[in-house]
Amino acid sequence: MSVWLRADAMVLGLDATDLDYRARTRSGCIPPELVSRLLERGHGDVVEFQAGRGEWFCALAWARVLSVQGREADAWEALAPYVATGWWTAVVAAAELLEGWGRIEEAIDITRIRMETGHPMALDAYARLLARHGRDEEAAALLAARIRADHCCDGPWCCRGLDPDTALGLLATIRERQGHIAEAVALLRRRQITSVNSRDQLAGLLARHGRIEELRAYAALDGHDEAVQQLAELLEEDGDVEGSIAVHGQADGPAARDPNTAYELAQLLTRHGRGAGAPKPTPTPATT
Repeated sequence: MSVWLRADAMVLGLDATDLDYRARTRSGCIPPELVSRLLERGHGDVVEFQAGRGEWFCALAWARVLSVQGREADAWEALAPYVATGWWTAVVAAAELLEGWGRIEEAIDITRIRMETGHPMALDAYARLLARHGRDEEAAALLAARIRADHCCDGPWCCRGLDPDTALGLLATIRERQGHIAEAVALLRRRQITSVNSRDQLAGLLARHGRIEELRAYAALDGHDEAVQQLAELLEEDGDVEGSIAVHGQADGPAARDPNTAYELAQLLTRHGRGAGAPKPTPTPATT
């Protein structure tokens, strides 16, 4: 971080803790909704002025406007004092701009600096950035170092924000891209949590590569309803409609206990002219 960047941050009186508090709480700052309205109504001069007075949302929006106009140096100047504080949100915004401009090495460098100082979210962002730009083995080595078979995180920042399950998922993505499908599958089978945000990465991987029998066995395990859906879709795409219906339609299957899955089965039956056979989900007992 250059001396002039630190000096600019000091002149504006910027502090990472204060910036973070105001951005999170929308307290004592110009909120992003108002910034957007100002720009929509042609008051870019106001946004630019406030950006130079320590208003983060103004600085971010103004930097993006300048970036769209191709004024990279001016856009960077708008964000630089905020980045100089080391505030992670500003670093992420700056890295995104740099990456968008094709200045990948600079984006990697500013993210690496925060990772090396121990910011809890920087390691994950750094690994993803490396992987996006073809530095697979560098990213893989970083991720492999975070995977410990005997460790279970007890908090979100236990492993500096990159828990073993997340590392396994990212490493599996790299190995799949490299064509090492068996290794990617083995990595995902080691995770403690199989579904994140209703997305089962292993189910998706098996489906993408037509590993039907492995997907079938995986879907048969309790709690893997997303894998059931992936298997049903894959069988339908392959023309095995009966097999797809059978996956959903087991008496004790997911359609019998999950309204969402029952709906998917109903849609499947309707697509193939069997609407009358659509199941009715088991009603949930009323509570008093």
